[in-house]
Amino acid sequence: MISYGEALLQLLAAAEPLPAQNVPVDQAEGRVLAAAVTSTQALPPFDNAAMDGFALCAGGEVIAAGSTFEVQGWQAAGDVAAEGSGQSAWEIMTGARMPSGLDSVVPVEQVDVVDARNGRPLRIRLREQVKPGQHVRLRGQDVEDGEEVLAATATLDINALTLLHAIGAANVAVQPQPKVAVIATGKELVSDAAQALESGQIRDSNRPYLVRRLQAAGAEVVWQGAVGDDVAAFDRVLDVALAAGAKVLVSTGAVSQGRYDFIPDALRARGAQIIFHKVAIRPGKPLLFARLADGALYFGLPGNPISAAVGQRFFVEPVLRRMLGLLEEPALQLPLQADVRKPSGLRMHARARVELDARGQLSVRVLSGQESFRLKTMLKANAWAVLEGEGDLAVAGSRVRVQGWGHRDPVQLALQESP
Repeated sequence: MISYGEALLQLLAAAEPLPAQNVPVDQAEGRVLAAAVTSTQALPPFDNAAMDGFALCAGGEVIAAGSTFEVQGWQAAGDVAAEGSGQSAWEIMTGARMPSGLDSVVPVEQVDVVDARNGRPLRIRLREQVKPGQHVRLRGQDVEDGEEVLAATATLDINALTLLHAIGAANVAVQPQPKVAVIATGKELVSDAAQALESGQIRDSNRPYLVRRLQAAGAEVVWQGAVGDDVAAFDRVLDVALAAGAKVLVSTGAVSQGRYDFIPDALRARGAQIIFHKVAIRPGKPLLFARLADGALYFGLPGNPISAAVGQRFFVEPVLRRMLGLLEEPALQLPLQADVRKPSGLRMHARARVELDARGQLSVRVLSGQESFRLKTMLKANAWAVLEGEGDLAVAGSRVRVQGWGHRDPVQLALQESP
């Protein structure tokens, strides 16, 4: 049995970032940038009016209230460039390009129309003074031409994609999504939610959880399925998953020391190298990591739901993060609200709740019901608390490592509950 630190080093040594690929921006949501994005245009692309009103030339000086101007022309959003005159005004609409030579906008409600024809203003008088440059959005005020707007390793969320559309980036270089397969083992599993359970059967909840968590972690799940406690059937499933392109395979169950825990021997029979089997953690100690004969990486997670969740979060996700070209995951260090018992000598991954008290102080509460079969505790959890050290007690006030539910999920906050 090895420590988590030793296991992590071996995991990261077995994984390499994948070569970049170019994809259309409208297909890039959630992807990780492989290279920085530099804008090839300014944003806004031209000086434009921030309000409906009249464009004037202030020339760096305040224009006094009561000043009058002839209206030279009219400019709407989408109109081409126009030549303005410093002695005249232009009626202008929000977003319209400023006529050359004009640099300020007075809102329509701050002028009196002195003369008009057919609904068009011909002469105006200012009700209020006009400050130089007011109500004008300048070219490049948001993004300059040649400016780096997104760094490599940024995740393309809706805000990033909106900016990319605005600067005309049609394609972006992203990290490929690692191709993953999920295999649930056990003859007791029932995958059809509508199927009534017979004696000894349970629902297959691990597989849908892992599939969704892996997708949230940046992977593409290319195959998923369940198999009984049968080596021949397991081998066939592995062949199908590999044929689907899986480079990372994640299974649940059959990795401990029981009569039906066949996976270690089945992998060896296929020529796999078992890199480690059993880690000094709780829950999930029997976890297995191997490299298949073709180079694919294999994670054998224990079958209890929380053991599988811990294996996915703290073993599979660091490998996916490495394949996505991301840097080491950051973590918080927060004080424990109360004493927590932990298994001596083991690293404990606890479902926890990060809370904000009335004074604005953050702390972490390890929830009750930490047994690895309990799912309901996950409903209140908003983070993982990692309890390390040789002793069997983590004392209140001591700072512990706190991480989000997934490596791409920020730690959520909750208001501290009243005692």
